[in-house]
Amino acid sequence: MQAMFADFLNRLTQPDPEPLADIDARLALAALLVRIAKSDGHYADDEVHRIDRIIASRYGLSPFEATALRRNAEILEGEAPDTVRFTRAIKDAVPYEDRESVVEALWDVVLADGIRDHEEDALLRLLANLLGVNDRDSNLARQRVETRRS
Repeated sequence: MQAMFADFLNRLTQPDPEPLADIDARLALAALLVRIAKSDGHYADDEVHRIDRIIASRYGLSPFEATALRRNAEILEGEAPDTVRFTRAIKDAVPYEDRESVVEALWDVVLADGIRDHEEDALLRLLANLLGVNDRDSNLARQRVETRRS
């Protein structure tokens, strides 16, 4: 398993990465959800459950499959390089529309506990920028999440 993640990260961080296969993109994007959830130093159950629901809904997975993907994403997130290189690598390998919907999912995780934490907020702004998603689209994504929650 560790060799698989090392190979994946090596491919992802090449100077000119190939577009990711769907399963690899799922794993990389799920790892970003885990990273944002951990950014405030508290990886809460409500964030874990929110990530599982997002993954299940986004990819049409069963709860068991979503949990398995999230657990693999937690391992990948722990081994992934710094956020800047990891996110830039995803930007180069994932189409804009997918990255924009990832920003919406990131907002969903950030707002899962009902608190808009400054560390999470700052990291999300950085992630959106590194993913090549402009501030306007990121704000619209946040507003969609807030509307669904109200």
